[in-house]
Amino acid sequence: MNDVRKMGRVTIPTDTDAVSETLNLLKRWGADAIRDCDGTEFPQELKDTGAKIYATYYTTRKDNAWAKANPDETQQCYIMTPFYTAEGGALTIPLMTGISRELMKVNDHDDIARWWEVMDRTTGEPVPTADWHYDAASESVVIDTPAAYHEYTVSFLAYLIWDPVHMYNSVINDWKDVEHQIPFDVRQPKTHAYTLRRLREYLESHPYVNVVRFTTFFHLFTLVFDELRREKYVDWYGYSASVSPYILEQFEKEVGYKFRPEFIIDQGYYNNQYRVPTKEYKDFQAFQRREVAGLMKEMTDIVHEYGKEAMMFLGDHWIGCEPFMPEFQKSGVDAIVGSVGNGSTLRLISDIPGVKYTEGRFLPYFFPDTFHEGGNPVREAKENWVTARRAILRKPIDRIGYGGYLKLACEFPEFLDYVESVCDEFRELYENIKGTTPYCVKTVAVLNSWGQQRAWGCHMVHHALYQKQNYSYAGVIEALSGAPFDVKFISFDDIKADPKVLDGIDVLINVGDGDTAHTGGKVWEDPEISSAVKGFVHRGGG
Repeated sequence: MNDVRKMGRVTIPTDTDAVSETLNLLKRWGADAIRDCDGTEFPQELKDTGAKIYATYYTTRKDNAWAKANPDETQQCYIMTPFYTAEGGALTIPLMTGISRELMKVNDHDDIARWWEVMDRTTGEPVPTADWHYDAASESVVIDTPAAYHEYTVSFLAYLIWDPVHMYNSVINDWKDVEHQIPFDVRQPKTHAYTLRRLREYLESHPYVNVVRFTTFFHLFTLVFDELRREKYVDWYGYSASVSPYILEQFEKEVGYKFRPEFIIDQGYYNNQYRVPTKEYKDFQAFQRREVAGLMKEMTDIVHEYGKEAMMFLGDHWIGCEPFMPEFQKSGVDAIVGSVGNGSTLRLISDIPGVKYTEGRFLPYFFPDTFHEGGNPVREAKENWVTARRAILRKPIDRIGYGGYLKLACEFPEFLDYVESVCDEFRELYENIKGTTPYCVKTVAVLNSWGQQRAWGCHMVHHALYQKQNYSYAGVIEALSGAPFDVKFISFDDIKADPKVLDGIDVLINVGDGDTAHTGGKVWEDPEISSAVKGFVHRGGG
């Protein structure tokens, strides 16, 4: 009798120099899928295993020939300078202070009077374009007659001349002499047409691939490095690298008002997770979600035409792909895979509606930072599995997997033993849980500015990493991920649109620092919202 607990629901990585190890672990871990190696040829022995083959596919990079031939369609980002104080007389503001010149280059190709903004931060007003000019030689903006002792900033567009994820990987792994991958903008006309051709050519030349694993689609979250290659600013949900004059002109046509850089720059906060979002920023996100989903659908239709599945990695260039929002359901994505750091990141994947299956990539990565002499990958694997298991018992993902260099993991036999036990335990839990409704004591709703759009992840800054400033909020969400409650996420806009959204909820949780997106700040001055919540409490809500 074939025991389902010993086979399936597991994906392992491979490489051209690890074929025998892959065949061995396919049997030991009961894996039924293999992640493609980066080599140009996939080994025939692995094609013959009958396992599903996943291939990582990049839509925005790994094609420098195209990027260099079309520099006008390189991806762009909005950046703000530090604050500079005028002391009387002209004020010169250098644009690239604190920014890696390997990462970005000033875009003075497009109309700077239209797409840049010089701000008097003391008054909060923009400086008229006639009152400043750009000095290209020094890459500085000069304000001729600023108000004495007022503070000024410049918001400008920059080209991303090194894909920030590729830069991150290069810095972390200390890669030497690698060519910097230049990210191109698939939203723009020439690159759009080229990308669809390029995808077809890829599918025709890789007939053995069953699942195209898009890593990811078109726009990277905000990730900025300084001159010393240190991470200067990161926001896993940031939209500031999803801009270009081409995109912003379309946005203006749709919303019927003029775009301002300040909608993205937001006083230098870049609309991070903690900022109560403005109407204009929410409009911009909604526009991006619709446009991105439409382009995703064009690509997933091509994948389906070739009889393959389209899988999306939840991370990297995923901005605009908000998986809990209705636009995503129209994108044609078959499956989601994401990295599991804890219970809330597991629910961030397993709760996504409208896909055929979800997959969690467990830690540790098979990378030298963990798999080295004296390293303890078993401890990290245990911590990861036990933390995520609570959430699996509430809402399981459909598959688990690992990533990295398989050869490294094979040097740690006790790690291989432990993962074998995890695979067996996961399959057993899945068979017992999937399709059942776990016991729920109460229905709990988390109320904040984001609601369902950022369910389970709205406190995250750098995916699943500890942040001292939000540990109490993260602790509440983490506790909910494995607790016996039916958990919903609602926004203040939801209550305003329909106060009945609170019906059927037992407990409302509004947690976080004051004046943040998580607690709402001045949103509570809106009488419709405050009275709806008071009415909820009056009727016995907690």
